[in-house]
Amino acid sequence: MSKKSRVLITGVAGFIGSNLADRLLKEGHPVIGIDNLSYGVLEQVPEGVEFYKLDIRSKKIYPLFKKIDFVFHLAAKNCISDCQNDPVETSDINVTGTVNVFEAAKRAGVKKVIYAESSAIYEGINKFPTPENKIKPESFYARSKIAGNLFAEGYKKFYGVTSVGLRYFSVYGPRQDYRRTMPPLPSAFIIKIMKGENPIIYGTGEKRRDYVHIDDINDFHLLCMDNVNVDNKIFNLGSGTNVSILDVYKIVSKALKSDLPSIFKEDMPGEALITLSDISEAKKIGWLPKISLEDGIQGLIEYIRGEFAKGNIK
Repeated sequence: MSKKSRVLITGVAGFIGSNLADRLLKEGHPVIGIDNLSYGVLEQVPEGVEFYKLDIRSKKIYPLFKKIDFVFHLAAKNCISDCQNDPVETSDINVTGTVNVFEAAKRAGVKKVIYAESSAIYEGINKFPTPENKIKPESFYARSKIAGNLFAEGYKKFYGVTSVGLRYFSVYGPRQDYRRTMPPLPSAFIIKIMKGENPIIYGTGEKRRDYVHIDDINDFHLLCMDNVNVDNKIFNLGSGTNVSILDVYKIVSKALKSDLPSIFKEDMPGEALITLSDISEAKKIGWLPKISLEDGIQGLIEYIRGEFAKGNIK
């Protein structure tokens, strides 16, 4: 892979975007980052990123795509409960914003757009592990992600824009967005226990999720750049295994030596009962996740301890 490839990341101040920027900078790539900071956090943008506070729906982003080789489009409204409460803004950001990014890439002649889809599009599917060709979106968030996929296909068909769609399962790790209305697991459990509060489980805790560490995800991100075997395809990115919400609670409690009982609340509507990725297509490209959930959670605990020490979590 060329060390001179210039990379642009939308959503660079977010969880996945900031971790990816770190990795790319370490690999020697110049990185341009865009984020309007409505969800992302400026302090998370790594030093060395050429950062612009802009909205992906604005035409002001177009000049930044000049002389860019690869675009990682990660900016989105992605809290499912927030998306359910505001489908208009969800569509505006996730659909209109995505189309605007593809338009900018088309005009600039970008080599490839690697864009975020979501495992949420499998919400209504009961085939496990789930392959890429089985989809049934139910929530507004999932529907917005399918719309993005359709526009990606359109930009390939009508304008020749090469892209790769990545369907992330439950990605976790340092910088996971604990500020969301409903923080993602396992960060939510860790923060509650560190505060001496009872962790909250929505539903019975029997829902099963496919967790994959951000470092493993970034391994695939880098594979996408110069590997033509990924072009115009869609890939599931998960671990290929799943655990229950109760299992995550137990792993976190054991790691923190906590006996705080959980509080059960009414389940969130529209969420899948089970997620489990079929990652055989990603394996064909030479990718295999390596970090166990126990090791990943231990690393996340150390990161969150640091956030408490800095006063970022109160």
